[in-house]
Amino acid sequence: MSLSVGIVGLPNAGKSTLFNALLGRQVARAENYPFCTIEPNVGVVEVPDDKLPILGKIEKSQTLIPAAVEFVDIAGLVKGAAGGEGLGNKFLAHVREVDLVCYVLRFFDDDNVDRAGSVSPRQDLAVLRTEMALKDLETLEKVLSKKPKNDEESWRFRAAQKASALLGAGQRLDSKNFAKEENQALNSFFLLTSKPEIVVLNVAEESFGKTDDRLGSFVDLDPIVICAKLEAELALLSPEEQKEYLANLKIEQSGLEKLIKKSYSQLGLVSFYTAGEKEARAWTVPKGALAPQAAGVIHTDFEKNFIKAEVISYLDFVNFGGWSQCRSLGKTEFKGQNYQFVGDEVVEFKVGT
Repeated sequence: MSLSVGIVGLPNAGKSTLFNALLGRQVARAENYPFCTIEPNVGVVEVPDDKLPILGKIEKSQTLIPAAVEFVDIAGLVKGAAGGEGLGNKFLAHVREVDLVCYVLRFFDDDNVDRAGSVSPRQDLAVLRTEMALKDLETLEKVLSKKPKNDEESWRFRAAQKASALLGAGQRLDSKNFAKEENQALNSFFLLTSKPEIVVLNVAEESFGKTDDRLGSFVDLDPIVICAKLEAELALLSPEEQKEYLANLKIEQSGLEKLIKKSYSQLGLVSFYTAGEKEARAWTVPKGALAPQAAGVIHTDFEKNFIKAEVISYLDFVNFGGWSQCRSLGKTEFKGQNYQFVGDEVVEFKVGT
């Protein structure tokens, strides 16, 4: 199961610099002028995971394969994009394809970097959300222009009416405001404003890791504070050098690591693990996924031919020393089709032919 995160912001907010830092190499152009990113750059980034190496060591695995997040660097948006300004519709089409939106907001001053319409983080966020809401209203108008002919279309019509009213009043869409059938209809509209979101405040290098009273005014956004420029420089260092650098700044975890982990968890995703001599691997499923669905992430035939799953918690697996010891001590459990994954299980699936 993959997770795609779209990096969105006004021109020169630091999107491409952040993207380069995520990949650890300069693959996206980050020159100082609007619209340098025309087509979205895509990169797959490993989810930081300190459990996987431990599992690999216990089982003497030849390879470690972590879970991954796909990040998409999308061209800068400007006010009026919904009406075609800037890269307008191209930008909004790219946003429609991602699972989660990461808003990068400029929170630094630099005379050498064009502000390109940026005013303040909160006002910039309002511009971004407004443009996407306007595009969604356009989508909903098309649905409302057709009179429903059956029950399914009636649900779609009612969902569109509610969504249009909420967006028109400047409110965000919340699934709690819709009936089950209406939520299903909303999903079929692929609305931009219905996507989960993360807010990133891109600060100046000299401000990163330091107390800034201004940040208190953004607590309602639950932002991740990042210095994209610093993160891009860190990405060029070895893991050991990165740890030393962060330690000198008295920072335990880089902003990027927080962003990757939060992106992974924002959609309610969790990891389970398989571990053996060939490989130790993290797999991604929605929290609460049933055992056959989890097996299907490994191979579609596993879901069809699922018999049972041998399960043990990561902590017990480590404390008792791996599969052989856990089995001999009776610490593993066999779970059937109704078992729901909560995350951090070590699993071996039993399937038929």
